[in-house]
Amino acid sequence: MSTGRAKWIGAHMPTKDGLGGAIRNGAAIGCTAVQVFTNSPQTWRAKPITPAMVEDFRAAREETGITHVVSHDSYLVNLCANDPAKLENSIRGLIAEVTRCATYGITKVVSHMGAHLGAGADVAIPVVAESARQVLAETDPSVMILMETTAGQGSSLNANFEELARMRDAIDSPRIGVCLDTCHIFAAGYDIRTADGFTEVIDRFDAVIGLAALQAIHVNDSLKPFGSRLDRHAHLGEGEIGPAAFRALVQDARLAEIPMMVETPDADTDHARNVATLWAFAREA
Repeated sequence: MSTGRAKWIGAHMPTKDGLGGAIRNGAAIGCTAVQVFTNSPQTWRAKPITPAMVEDFRAAREETGITHVVSHDSYLVNLCANDPAKLENSIRGLIAEVTRCATYGITKVVSHMGAHLGAGADVAIPVVAESARQVLAETDPSVMILMETTAGQGSSLNANFEELARMRDAIDSPRIGVCLDTCHIFAAGYDIRTADGFTEVIDRFDAVIGLAALQAIHVNDSLKPFGSRLDRHAHLGEGEIGPAAFRALVQDARLAEIPMMVETPDADTDHARNVATLWAFAREA
């Protein structure tokens, strides 16, 4: 049963000390949830996963008690790329990511899914759906893919809830969920600057998609103004969104069981204070 406030608060942690190190370093700054890259997000190449790497990761989870771990896929993935070679690389790349997660025991992968590159959403969504179904068919069923809300920068898909709902319906799999990013939805035109505004946006998400689909939240302030369609993260309470949204987020009982992870700048020096800010807001509930 929900306590009425967030339980799983954390950050996207650097993996310079390995995935096990990311979990331990997350715990050291107060995380109860952690997001990681299982591979460099800027390349298709991946280092082989050794049994020792998996053992260390699982030991770190046991040591810290952090059970909520989410992966983020490569920034190169575009499941509706109009170049056949790029589309095939994207499908294979996401298959590899989901497979790595299954090897580690990570059950959720966040993906931007795609950009239509001028073709338009009506053309792109069926291509994404076909690509995603292929990924799901060739991967371990223990891992979900979470479609991330985007700021709508360029031709990125999923900048509005209706588009997310269309894509989810087109893929038609229980292994497809959603990751909401506060910076992205604000930049895309969802005004969450007040507690009432935040509640109205979550109500809208529930009406269009359903809160059962919401499996992760990226918690970021926005460097750019409302409706800018620009994806630029800022420290919590120091950007254009301001503190009210983040206070409402961690105090909304409907969201209490969803992992919430900051992706704010300067991870090594500032993740600790952003995580602490969320816990402080949660304790006010």
